[in-house]
Amino acid sequence: MSRKVYADNAATTPMSSASIKAMMECMRDSYGNPSGVHSLSQKARAIMDDARKRISACIGANPNEIFFTSNGSESDNWAIKGVAELKKDEGRHIITTSIEHHAIINSCEHLKSQGYDITYLPTDDTGLVSIESLENEIREDTILISVMMANNEVGTIQPIRELSRVARDRKILFHTDAVQTVGHIPVIVDDLGVDLLTMAGHKFGGPKGVGALYIRRGIRLPPLIHGGGQEKGMRAGPENVAAVTGMAAALEASIAEMEEEAERLTGLRDRLISGILKIPDSCLTGHPTSRLPGIASFAFQGIEGESAVLMLDYRGIQASTGSACSTGSLAASHVLDAIGVPPSLSHGSVRFSLGAVNTEEDIEAILEHMPIVVERLRSLPPLCNCGTKKK
Repeated sequence: MSRKVYADNAATTPMSSASIKAMMECMRDSYGNPSGVHSLSQKARAIMDDARKRISACIGANPNEIFFTSNGSESDNWAIKGVAELKKDEGRHIITTSIEHHAIINSCEHLKSQGYDITYLPTDDTGLVSIESLENEIREDTILISVMMANNEVGTIQPIRELSRVARDRKILFHTDAVQTVGHIPVIVDDLGVDLLTMAGHKFGGPKGVGALYIRRGIRLPPLIHGGGQEKGMRAGPENVAAVTGMAAALEASIAEMEEEAERLTGLRDRLISGILKIPDSCLTGHPTSRLPGIASFAFQGIEGESAVLMLDYRGIQASTGSACSTGSLAASHVLDAIGVPPSLSHGSVRFSLGAVNTEEDIEAILEHMPIVVERLRSLPPLCNCGTKKK
């Protein structure tokens, strides 16, 4: 297959032309340290301030509420561990969900080892968290609730406004990992009612290595990195000016085209879903309608997801899987396990995530090759005894 199809945009997106242009200009002309006092440093500082203002405007925040980090995982870690430290004298109970990104789950597990109590909310079989389940788990010592806005694997969008209202009524801080949604669907912090929000530049056409944490005014988290006075003393070290301005340019470009692009991607996604579900013993995972425009995740009986991804790649199609096979045993995705997908299906998961680079021709190529891949894999003996115990 000569045609290349990139369908792994939920993992990372190609950089937009606007982002590349902004970064190249910055690296060439504005290489000063923004913490200095001379003119080149002040030029870099002005670029930082402008990027902070532009990014904050995209999510309806104040520039002073945006703190730059190196990625979404760093922002998630800061939010979870920072609130835990800030509120440790008020309580040690944190609520999150069973389908969060590992940056949240592993941060919570670290806090658990430090004596914090973590509650993982269940979801229904589409990946949705219920308001009632959240209300039932809140305690007097609950200090933080963290629920991702949309799941990175199955694409289900959570009712963040309703969930955050529960937290606000009980005066509990609320964080959302919005890495998959910023730049793709409307994200306005006051509308959502959140106190902290995570974003990452490379998920909407910006560079890797830059992210941000929105911290509502009045919340003073402990510094993430001690040292100099960068980021108002919250994160020491010289700022990555080029990456920050590239992130701002990418986000503005995404927001400008968001409504039209979401409609286009939804059409491509639904065409893909309709075609893939014609393959026998296949199913769509995640919510059928309350899902991100570009994500379609499937589970196939009788195949291994990694093998399918490798065979697709050989055919020029880049996708991903929610499972991970290592040392001869396949562990199901924690997300699929949480929503009740049986192991016989979950280890055969494949996710297609569409973005700005994708076209109708890409969908047709996937629909041409995926049935062949599934049929071929089902004709082969399994590579490992997944889901079984060795005697």
